[in-house]
Amino acid sequence: MTPSIAIDENHDATILSDDSLCKLSATEAVRLLRRREVSPLDLVDAAIARIEAVDPVVNALPIRNFEAARAAARHFPKADPAVSEAPGWLAGLPIAVKDYNDLAGTPTTYGSPIFANNVATHSDLTVANLEQRGAIPLAKSNVPEFAGANTFNTVFGATRNPWNTQCSAGGSSGGSAAALAAGMVWLATGNDLGGSLRIPASFCGIVGMRPSVGRVPRPASVMPYDPLWVEGPMARSVADVALMLDAQAHFDMRDPLSWPAPAVPFTQAIAAPRAPARVAFSTNLGIGKVEAEVAAICRQATLRFADVGAEVEAAHPDFSGAFEAFQTLRANLVAAVRGPLLTEHRARICDEIIWNIEKGLQQTGADVARADRLRGELFQRVTAFFGEYDVLACPTVAVAPFPVAQRFPTEIDGEPLTSYIDWMYLTFVLTLTGCPTISVPVGLTSDGRPVGLQLVGRPRGDFDLLAAAHLLEQMCGMGTQVPRAPQVKQA
Repeated sequence: MTPSIAIDENHDATILSDDSLCKLSATEAVRLLRRREVSPLDLVDAAIARIEAVDPVVNALPIRNFEAARAAARHFPKADPAVSEAPGWLAGLPIAVKDYNDLAGTPTTYGSPIFANNVATHSDLTVANLEQRGAIPLAKSNVPEFAGANTFNTVFGATRNPWNTQCSAGGSSGGSAAALAAGMVWLATGNDLGGSLRIPASFCGIVGMRPSVGRVPRPASVMPYDPLWVEGPMARSVADVALMLDAQAHFDMRDPLSWPAPAVPFTQAIAAPRAPARVAFSTNLGIGKVEAEVAAICRQATLRFADVGAEVEAAHPDFSGAFEAFQTLRANLVAAVRGPLLTEHRARICDEIIWNIEKGLQQTGADVARADRLRGELFQRVTAFFGEYDVLACPTVAVAPFPVAQRFPTEIDGEPLTSYIDWMYLTFVLTLTGCPTISVPVGLTSDGRPVGLQLVGRPRGDFDLLAAAHLLEQMCGMGTQVPRAPQVKQA
């Protein structure tokens, strides 16, 4: 590849190597693409070189779309001013697509041997929308089998955390998060039911946002009215997440919960951020254990909001019943979506998913009705809480990244857990609220494992939430830590 030459506002020329291109933020890369100072092919080739160099260690992007991406980059249309200045126009930026989403001509395995040879005939709504807005899908990112928060499966193996390859990258968007942290791509898709955007973002030291329900239209589903799962952006910084959210946010009638793009683009929340007036912090939302070091890091990070004039207090809504409600509603969803596989393919489904399907099938109508009622009562308490506070902050995950060979944590600070998702409670109870939530990296444990802080905004308050997250990110300074070369450590 011939090195690219970028010219800054002072008309100074800079030669950009593959490595320096990969270190650009998505915002910087798109700016150079829009100015035609680098080409889509420059970035595709740089990303491919980076993937080939580091992914043998990380295993984040096992499904490759390299030649199709090169062809798309070579034939990428010349800039149309009416399009190229529109919010969310990605101008030929390569991205990673999570292996729960369909990308035309490539397999969608869901991390399951049942679907190892399932080649998508067309891109799903989420991916096609990003392609229409100038994204070039380069590869698909690894996932757990169907669901979970440690990215491993029997099709492609485990994804490792670039900060410490003996640690989990989280999940289920673990491949996306690890690829971003290791500098293989600039943006990646993710989706979130119980924390699948936020947990891997925390574990890999990047940013993952669960937008408001309906903010990003979702692919076709047998459960189109289900409000628990969303599609959302993942990136190395809050600014890049805002850029990607502008590319994703619009109305599409194929998702009955979707709503129109905002009048003011989300990138304006970064350009002119407004500090929250009142911030509430909770170590555990009053319902569980959190590792002491994780809690301390998150508490100190939240106090940084006082530096921009916010009043910071210890407070949280009452989350009574949220644990039960989520477990019931999640099981109902998993049974509805994956239950038909159980009779024919039981021997090829991992134990945790079998447990979740069977839980859903064995529940009664009274169980689901109670869960819906508990969720409604929680939402009323949360909206009352946001009448007093602008932001709720808490740790993203109750534990720091754990060994990749461990399927899931079975205890927190000595307190035993009863199911494979219990350790994820800080994300999944917030799923029930429908509020926008973002994980921002705020520090490292004493042995160098990333810790994320979860910020929750008012219902449909995505714009103000991004502004608050951007301010916190600038004060904590963790954005300078990625991308990084994978740290290979021995067990």
